[in-house]
Amino acid sequence: MSLVRPAEGAPAGVASVEVDVVSAGVSRRQRDAVVVEEPLQVRVMHGQERERRETDVAVTMRTPGDDTALALGFLHGEGLLRSVDEVAAVHEGENNVTVELLPSVTFDAGRLRNVYTSSSCGICGLASIEAVHVHIPDRAGQDAFSVEAAVLASLPARLRAAQAAFEQTGGLHAAGAFDAEGHLVDVAEDVGRHNALDKLVGRFLQQDRLPLTELGLILSGRASFELIQKAALAGYPFVAAIGPPSSLAVELAAEQRMTLVGFLRADRCNVYTLPHRLHVGR
Repeated sequence: MSLVRPAEGAPAGVASVEVDVVSAGVSRRQRDAVVVEEPLQVRVMHGQERERRETDVAVTMRTPGDDTALALGFLHGEGLLRSVDEVAAVHEGENNVTVELLPSVTFDAGRLRNVYTSSSCGICGLASIEAVHVHIPDRAGQDAFSVEAAVLASLPARLRAAQAAFEQTGGLHAAGAFDAEGHLVDVAEDVGRHNALDKLVGRFLQQDRLPLTELGLILSGRASFELIQKAALAGYPFVAAIGPPSSLAVELAAEQRMTLVGFLRADRCNVYTLPHRLHVGR
C-alpha cells in the first residue's frame, strides 16, 4: 500500500501523506502535502528515413507535468537541439518522452553524457570540467535589456505568489521569465531547479521565441554553473537569483557578458557582473 496518494484540490505535482505532527509534547496524526518526484526517461529518435533509431539521452528526477517542455528544454540546454524547427514530433508516454527529429537533422550522440540526473544536480557524474561546456552562440550587443532596481526588488514576492505548488509543499524550485517592467511572462516549477529552467525554456522553444534577449530570468534558489549555461544558451542577458551564485557561474556570466545578480531581496542584492543593466536610483 502506497503511503502517498493524490491530494484532492491541490495543484498538479502535489500529493499527500499521513504524518505525525509533534508539537508542545503532543503528537497528532494529519495529512500533509508533499512534492511529487518521479523519473522521466528522455529519448531522441533520429537518423535518415531508413535508418531511424531511438537513443536514450537521460533519466531525470522531476515533478510530473510539462514533460514535453522539459524534454525540449533539456535537449536545448545540452546543445543537442537548436530550434523547434528541427523537431518532427514529440511522443509522450508514461514517465517517458521521445523527441523525434527531422531526418535532415544531424544528432551528435557523441555529446551525450549518459548519466543519471538527480533532481538536485544536472551535471553530476561528469568526468571533467571541459565536458560540461557546450557551444554558446555569441550574442554580444544583441540585447537592450535593463531594469530598475526597485522593479527587480519586487520580483521575489511576485515569484513566490506565482508558485501555486510551493504554497502547498514548500518544496519546489521555480524559474521565471520577466520583462523590463517586472511582469512575470511565465513561471515553471519543479522539484529540481535545473528542471524548472528546462521547462521554462522548453515552453519558449515550443513557441519559437528563442533567443530571449528581451527578457530577464529569476531563479528561486542559487545560481549554479549549469543554470547560467542554460540561461546563456536561451539568450537571457540578465539572471537574478534569490540564492548565491557559484564561482563558475560568475565566471561564465562574465564570459557571456550576462548580468548576474545574487542574494536578491526586497531591500538589497549583489550584482556580480555587468551592472549597467540594473538602474539604481542613487
